[in-house]
Amino acid sequence: MTWQFYLAAIPAVILVGLSKGGFSGLSLLSIPLLALVTSPIRAAAIMLPILIVQDIVSVWAYRRSFNPRIVAIMIPGGILGIVIAAITASYVTDTIVVLGVGLIASGFVLYTWMRPGLRERQHAGSIAAGLFWGAGAGFTSFLANAGGPPFQVYVLPQRLPPQIYAGTMTMVFAAINWLKVAAFFALGQVSLANFSISATLFPLAIAATLAGIWLVRHVSGRLFYRIVYLFTFLVGLKLIFDGARSLIGS
Repeated sequence: MTWQFYLAAIPAVILVGLSKGGFSGLSLLSIPLLALVTSPIRAAAIMLPILIVQDIVSVWAYRRSFNPRIVAIMIPGGILGIVIAAITASYVTDTIVVLGVGLIASGFVLYTWMRPGLRERQHAGSIAAGLFWGAGAGFTSFLANAGGPPFQVYVLPQRLPPQIYAGTMTMVFAAINWLKVAAFFALGQVSLANFSISATLFPLAIAATLAGIWLVRHVSGRLFYRIVYLFTFLVGLKLIFDGARSLIGS
């Protein structure tokens, strides 16, 4: 790979690492960065081993800091979403998925911001809602690498402590990422060449993940949620922009 590839790959891996550490939303920028220097499918295939290595680090770090109820509800929903996505992939365009997720993310944050008391209170999520948003996370993660916003719509109102929130997110998306491995085998994108490129970025990936974990442990709960809500809103706007641009260009 050329130096131009690593010029895009290094910030992409750092953003994913910080996201895996707990600041969800930043990882959405990784694939577009890599897509500047290689095909989107190959970019996703290169990132997948990196994501799995980062998942191992974050799962170990948060092995005692997660909400088992939310994980037990959302992972079955995520499996359902992946199955639905695999079946409907030829009928659903990335553009519609990206636009829909962007509207959900930004709309959710705006609704929360317009009702200040809402974001200060804990709201236990129902099983039905968890299965629905879990399926949404699996579906959008499979089709557009945009599973964060559906997860956040369900989990953010529950006002978990920052480490529990980060650990819960880690467990859910670690499971989803492992389930996606088969899809990349089917696409023929799992190769020694791609893996060797991924392996050169493993040390940076681990360091960035540890940095994200350290930040979550040292940021106050109030500031943590302000940052996550802001990231969610900005990610939503970016998805709306990308989806609208694709619709206009098609």
